[in-house]
Amino acid sequence: MSGSRQAGDGRLLNHRPGPVVTSTPNFISTGVSPLKYRKLGRTDTEVSLIGLGTMTWGEQNSEADAHRQLDYALSRGVNLVDTAEMYPVPPKPDTQGRTETYIGTWLAKTGRRHDIVLASKAAGPVRDAKRPSHIRDGKTFLDRKNLTAALDASLKRLQTDYLDLYQLHWPDRSTATFGREYPWIDDDYTVPVQETLEVLQDFVRAGKVRHIGVSNETPWGVAQFLKHADTLGLPRIDTIQNPYSLLNRTYESGLSEFSHREQVSLLAYSPLAMGVLSGKYLDGARPEGARLTLFTRFTRYSNERTEAATRQYVQLARDHGLSPTHLALAWVNQQPSVASNLIGATTLDQLKEDIDSVDVSLPPELLEQIDKIHAGNPNPAP
Repeated sequence: MSGSRQAGDGRLLNHRPGPVVTSTPNFISTGVSPLKYRKLGRTDTEVSLIGLGTMTWGEQNSEADAHRQLDYALSRGVNLVDTAEMYPVPPKPDTQGRTETYIGTWLAKTGRRHDIVLASKAAGPVRDAKRPSHIRDGKTFLDRKNLTAALDASLKRLQTDYLDLYQLHWPDRSTATFGREYPWIDDDYTVPVQETLEVLQDFVRAGKVRHIGVSNETPWGVAQFLKHADTLGLPRIDTIQNPYSLLNRTYESGLSEFSHREQVSLLAYSPLAMGVLSGKYLDGARPEGARLTLFTRFTRYSNERTEAATRQYVQLARDHGLSPTHLALAWVNQQPSVASNLIGATTLDQLKEDIDSVDVSLPPELLEQIDKIHAGNPNPAP
C-alpha cells in the first residue's frame, strides 16, 4: 500500500520524503495560495495543513452539505478527511455511523478515493458518562473482536477497502481525557497495549489500514505504544489527535516532545474551541443554529476564564486587522508539532475562512502577545 498515489489533477499525494512543509506545484487554481503539506509521522504520506473534520455531518449538516464541503475542500487542496465510527456528534444511536455513510456516498459518486487521505477512528470502552454506550453495547474494548467489527463496519459505510489512517478514539483505560483530571481508578479490565497493537498489525498486513494513530491520549500512553512497537517490532503510531487551541495548550506540557523526538504528528482538533475563539459566543450570545446554541451539553469551553481569555484574543486579532478565526487557526498552523489542523464547518463560508487561514502568517511580535495572554490565563479549557 505504500508509494505515490496520483490525484486526478496530477498531484502526487504520497511521494518521496522532502521538506517538512511543502506546497503543491499543480494546485487547482482558485485565485488563492496553495495549501501547505506536512509529513504524517515518519511516513512518506503528506497531509494538507488544513484537514477536513466531519463530526457535524449527519446532525447539523445534510448529506448534500457534506458532499459540497468535500468538493470545495478538495478544490482548495485539502486532502485529509477525518471521521469516526461514532460520528456525528453529539453521539446518538439513531445517527451513529451516518457521517461515514455520507463520505461513502461521495466516494461512490465521485470515484476520488485516491485523492484523499482518509482517516477514521474506533471508539474505546465506556468508562464514564461522557462516552457513548450505544456502540456495541458500550463494551468497545480495543481488542480483536471489537476492533475488527469497528473497522469492517467503517469500511462498509465508507465504501472503501482501506483506510490511510486508523485511530483509537480514546484510551482503553481510565485516564485524563476530555478535560477531566487523572481519576486514580484501577479498572477491572483493560486491553493491554501490546494486544491492541498486534490486532492493528494484522490490519496493516491485510492491507486494510496503512498507518495507525491514537487520539485523546496522554504522554504515558504514547510512551507505551512506542515502547511496544520498538521492542516487539509492532507498528508505530504516526499520529496523535488531541485538542489544541489558544484555550487549550496542554499538549505542549508533555506530548509535544514526542512530536519532536519521536515524530508522532499532532492532528489538532477543536482549534477554534468549538467556535468559541471566533468570538461569536461572547457576552452570552447564542447565534441561531450554532453548535453551543443547539447543544448545551458542550461545556468544555464555557467558563469565566475561557470567556476572559477569548475576549483578549478577539481584541488582539482586531487590533492587528485580523479576524479572530484567522488569528486562532494561523497560530495552530504555525506550531511545529502540527501535521494538520482539523477544522469543522457547518457552512461553506466558514469552510472558506478556515482554509484561508493558511495565507496568514503571524509575526514574532504578535506571537509574543499571544504568549503573554496565555501566561496570564493558561489553559482555561483543558
